[in-house]
Amino acid sequence: MAMTGSTPCSSMSNHTKERVTMTKVTLENFYSNLIAQHEEREMRQKKLEKVMEEEGLKDEEKRLRRSAHARKETEFLRLKRTRLGLEDFESLKVIGRGAFGEVRLVQKKDTGHVYAMKILRKADMLEKEQVGHIRAERDILVEADSLWVVKMFYSFQDKLNLYLIMEFLPGGDMMTLLMKKDTLTEEETQFYIAETVLAIDSIHQLGFIHRDIKPDNLLLDSKVSLEGPGFLSFCGNFTCCAMRAGGWSDNILCQQFCSVRMHIKSQA
Repeated sequence: MAMTGSTPCSSMSNHTKERVTMTKVTLENFYSNLIAQHEEREMRQKKLEKVMEEEGLKDEEKRLRRSAHARKETEFLRLKRTRLGLEDFESLKVIGRGAFGEVRLVQKKDTGHVYAMKILRKADMLEKEQVGHIRAERDILVEADSLWVVKMFYSFQDKLNLYLIMEFLPGGDMMTLLMKKDTLTEEETQFYIAETVLAIDSIHQLGFIHRDIKPDNLLLDSKVSLEGPGFLSFCGNFTCCAMRAGGWSDNILCQQFCSVRMHIKSQA
């Protein structure tokens, strides 16, 4: 039987198509990150040179400043290559559950910093053909360095799960706040609506569309109180809009727990 070098797309299983999509997104992201890291290093170097010129430093002072900058860059690269695992975190409690796993409050053992650890079961992702979507979510969290987006600090995996180590917002969500307060004042309502609009606009500026805006997906930080607003974020489903479509596979949805932050002053 003659063999050909290609397989018709129609004969590929959904699982195979999902793996192809995942591979494509992974490769695109890998090379995109390499370029971005190089550009960021050059930008930091140019900024340093500009600052030194503005300060009028002597040649020897510039040399020392450049040496210190080079050491910081080296340390930064070392930290980026550091491999973390589940053993580096202490689980404190479960704070949420989702379609593919759960979210735990964890503490990093060496620093004591507290994070939200999102645990995604690989078997469920494969079964529901969501690997490419989850990968896109992870990439968006890395890329979206925005005041309004909950930060992701680390990600790693083992044979069973994918782990996303994210910023922990301890104030709960808007649904919980509404259940506690029952009714918001007119001033509070205006404030939260304004913050929501600003956050949605910031996401549009990044090139993403939020697909699931609802009170359950509005998160608050530690400054929230029943007396006044706190710091609000929201999470849910994103899709890449047309302005970014060239860099992503068609119809990739970035699902669940992508969080968007909103500034809300405490009045406590």
